[in-house]
Amino acid sequence: MNIVVLAAGMGKRMRSDLPKVLHRLAGRSLLAHVLDTSRTLSPDRIVVIHGHGGEQVQAALGAPDLAWARQEPQLGTGHAVMQALPHLDDAVPTLILYGDVPLTRADTLRRLVEAAGTERLGLLTVDLEQPDGYGRIVRGITKDGDRPSDDGRGPVLRIVEHKDADAAVRAIREVNTGIMVVPTLLLRRWLGALSNDNAQREYYLTDVVAMAVAEGVPVAAVQPRAEWETLGVNSPAQLAALERVFQRNLADDLLEAGVSLADPARIDVRGTLVAGRDCRIDVNCVFEGTVVLGDRVQIGANCVLRDATLGAGTELLPMCHVDGAVVGADARIGPFARLRPGANLGDDTHVGNFVEIKNTRLGDHSKANHLAYVGDAIVGQRVNIGAGTITCNYDGANKHVTVIEDDAFIGSDTQLVAPVTVGRGATLGAGTTLVRDAPAGQLTVSRARQASIPGWKRPVKIPKTPKE
Repeated sequence: MNIVVLAAGMGKRMRSDLPKVLHRLAGRSLLAHVLDTSRTLSPDRIVVIHGHGGEQVQAALGAPDLAWARQEPQLGTGHAVMQALPHLDDAVPTLILYGDVPLTRADTLRRLVEAAGTERLGLLTVDLEQPDGYGRIVRGITKDGDRPSDDGRGPVLRIVEHKDADAAVRAIREVNTGIMVVPTLLLRRWLGALSNDNAQREYYLTDVVAMAVAEGVPVAAVQPRAEWETLGVNSPAQLAALERVFQRNLADDLLEAGVSLADPARIDVRGTLVAGRDCRIDVNCVFEGTVVLGDRVQIGANCVLRDATLGAGTELLPMCHVDGAVVGADARIGPFARLRPGANLGDDTHVGNFVEIKNTRLGDHSKANHLAYVGDAIVGQRVNIGAGTITCNYDGANKHVTVIEDDAFIGSDTQLVAPVTVGRGATLGAGTTLVRDAPAGQLTVSRARQASIPGWKRPVKIPKTPKE
């Protein structure tokens, strides 16, 4: 099929310089949601009608599979679809969607396309308790005497826009969503016959329904499974309402998959969240990009994760930011920890409060439990990084690497001036500023001056005496 997406509107009620279709829902633009759904239908071509902020829209969403047509000036939905005609294949039907209606399910559109086939006009309608502002679906008996359908309703005769409707028509609750599928050859002819003799002085796409009925072309009306599939965005309030619908649907999917949510109303997924078995997520957590949680992962309250992977059994304590990081199994992170892009933590690692790790590999069983910055570093296994430790990785022009080998112990308030290496099993005394490599297995102290102490032995933990 052809798909035409109308995305030219200004969106005055958004009160924003950003084109309406670029406003974000669940971390992605409204138009991006519509295009993603369109692609799942495997169309022959997708044509986007742009207008206000068109260059900005193209820059944000341009892709090789999209054709673009400009509507200038904006003279209604019929006029918008006219701009797409040079791009359409007459041999297949054309599905018309809207760039500000982001939540229509692909299976709903498939049912609509199947109901229309190649010879009918397919129309997506919905019953609303408050239909004000919507075009009403007027049904009755056609000139050929068609009888009511199985749901007791007569065949569709026409659509009447709200501003052009009398009281009787305004009492109708079944409304037009604007989404339709039309045989393309007929669409060309009907668009050429449109008139703007109406209250808005616009060319209404909906008028093609009456033209179809007049020519005896059957109109197949399909309804979605949920009203919210048809809701558009014209104001910040409507955008916020759809955001909650979207998030609640995702929360329900997670619950169905076995994820434990402390409060399904207080989670925000702005991308893809893949969770294993027995995962638990506390309130007010935000997931962006692609986040993968292994089995038994626990996420504390008020955490933000972006493009992150957490291994099985890992616990993320409250108030943590994890961005572009990979964490192994059975790790313990936080609270108030920040893992930045390039952080790669091994199994059974501990990163505590107010610790920031960036572009660093932290080996299995290593710890940085308090108030530290570790950037551009390679840290081995079983390393302890004391409170207040900093890798001084930036010289004002270039980044340099710090290497801390297995079993090293870094004392509190230590500065490691990269490039520098701490040897295997070495100990740095508290307050050391390391500017040269520290020998393996020795204590290095740099307070008044740096000195390596031969023969020094690391203290051995004294067993606790049992209490009487």
